[in-house]
Amino acid sequence: MSITKEQVTNALKQVIFFAKANNIVDLGMVYGIEILNNEIKLEVVFEKLDDPAVGIVSNSIEKTLKTEFGDELSVTIKPIAEKELGRGPLAGVKNIIAVISGKGGVGKSTVAANLAVSLAKIGHSVGILDADIMGPSVPIMFGVEDGQPGVMEREGKPIMIPIENHGIKILSLGFFVKSDQALMWRGSMINNAFNQLMKDAEWGNLDFLVIDMPPGTGDIQLTLAQNYNIKGTVLVTTPQKVAVADVRRAAMMYRQDKLEIPLLGIVENMSYFVPDDMPEKKYFIFGKGSSDELSTELNIPILGRIPMVEKVREGGDNGKPISLDQDNPVSKAFMELAKNISDRV
Repeated sequence: MSITKEQVTNALKQVIFFAKANNIVDLGMVYGIEILNNEIKLEVVFEKLDDPAVGIVSNSIEKTLKTEFGDELSVTIKPIAEKELGRGPLAGVKNIIAVISGKGGVGKSTVAANLAVSLAKIGHSVGILDADIMGPSVPIMFGVEDGQPGVMEREGKPIMIPIENHGIKILSLGFFVKSDQALMWRGSMINNAFNQLMKDAEWGNLDFLVIDMPPGTGDIQLTLAQNYNIKGTVLVTTPQKVAVADVRRAAMMYRQDKLEIPLLGIVENMSYFVPDDMPEKKYFIFGKGSSDELSTELNIPILGRIPMVEKVREGGDNGKPISLDQDNPVSKAFMELAKNISDRV
């Protein structure tokens, strides 16, 4: 009996990919069909090749085809990752950088926002995703807190279009939650919101997607490490020992066997205070040395030391990150940070 591609395609509509509640043909997962006498060769596209669904779907394909065309049929299945074909919501993103901290209050969001601006200033296409679900501050820092992302439809599914300002594509849960609304969410709800911001968005082609992570080592950190191709993490701390101790714990999470993601280096924020009327003075209000000890311990570099000046706070509050001010010494510190990260990846 000769088998046609149309017959194979119709048979494969019986194979359901349960994660998306549809059959693999309508989902566009069947990339190639080759029929040679009594052998069928298939190329099937998956988001990630280490997904347990690869084995489940492959077994279902083989069982379905043999039921349809006979047990003597030889079935060869080649799984292909979406990224190999330039597919998937993040296929156009070259480098995903996670900005993390062990505790709140160390200026992680400030570093993430100014890093994004500085990467753009040295010629990269950049997006920033505010994953700090409980305390989204990126919209304020970019002056778009009243913005509303656009929506387009792709394959019958609504897709968010990031807001753009200062040359950066921006998405945050803050766009969808009122400023006086408290979020009381459990882990699954948080993960779903994060995955939607990552996957259900038209990020387009980016050199860098900077992710402003929540502090600590919770659900989003695990989801990011397990489900996404992260180029590396940037650890943000202030110089005092208690902050460094917390960021050490966050760093060690990403060095677990199953979660290993490169630690690109450390950013020491609020490294020292510089008075406006005495720019030559440096006051080490939070001490010094602890970040260098951590750098040695983890065998990663200090990527940047960001001074504490009033204009950093003013820029964040006014929606104009200080990195936009080319002549400011803090802007130069962030520019050096961006160059160091660009070189590292």
